[in-house]
Amino acid sequence: MNEPLVQRHWTAIAAPKVAPAVATSTVLILGRIWNANGAEHSVGNAALVVVLAAGAATAGAFAAAGQGGGDGVLAGTAFATSGSLALAGVAGYSDGLSLPILLWAVATAVAYGLAARYWRTDRRDTVAFERQITVRREEHEHAERLGLLRSRTLIEVARESTAYADALAQALTARATLPGFDPVALTRAGLPELPAIDITREK
Repeated sequence: MNEPLVQRHWTAIAAPKVAPAVATSTVLILGRIWNANGAEHSVGNAALVVVLAAGAATAGAFAAAGQGGGDGVLAGTAFATSGSLALAGVAGYSDGLSLPILLWAVATAVAYGLAARYWRTDRRDTVAFERQITVRREEHEHAERLGLLRSRTLIEVARESTAYADALAQALTARATLPGFDPVALTRAGLPELPAIDITREK
């Protein structure tokens, strides 16, 4: 059975590849906008960002060290939030652009490293799933071929049996119409008695 091929749009393919850079760039831009609006001289906002970043990192550590190996998704989200807050804080409170851009480059590299690991796992799972589907399809097609061959064999056997029965019925009928054919005489001669056969054929 032919399955329809689904062609994904190029934006759907490229979106996961640019998502880490877009995320870190967005945080950097928001941090610089915050800097332009006076965040550089706001001690309260700086303390709030530090507390939030530390809290997110702590939550990520607890999630990673949880029972049964921890929750990887929750831990990754918490650490990503902590890193985003730290990057936003540095971008917001730095005088120049050198340190924010350096942290942005490091954060982008780390994000792509984590994403590449996820992409490899996802690709491996996709390949394994496709291989499993292919094996099941081949097994199903093999079973269909065996069933078809078995059905054809049964049809041929039934056809040959019908032809043999027709030939036997015609032979018995022809023998009964021969002149001088006497089943009683054959029985007296010591031959076994022929059973009476009632042949009805549907047309």
